[in-house]
Amino acid sequence: MNQNEIIDIARDAIMMVITISTPVMVVGLVVGVAVALLQALTQVQEITLVFVPKILAIFFAIFLFLPGFAMAMVDFMSLIADKIVGIG
Repeated sequence: MNQNEIIDIARDAIMMVITISTPVMVVGLVVGVAVALLQALTQVQEITLVFVPKILAIFFAIFLFLPGFAMAMVDFMSLIADKIVGIG
């Protein structure tokens, strides 16, 4: 395995992390903006009000997207295993 292959694997790993984390982060962002808008409209300035809906939404998003995340990670691990063996 040469230096270019290692850089390609590192780049693919970074892209995998971005691909897996993006849906969950978008859900957290949308819920955070919605709660902030609700706080601005009602003038309720409670700091801890943001955390519970955001945590619940993120847990639900992880639960919802987990099968897709697992398939993507299995495919990536198969690619890594093939490169280790020398097939890919």
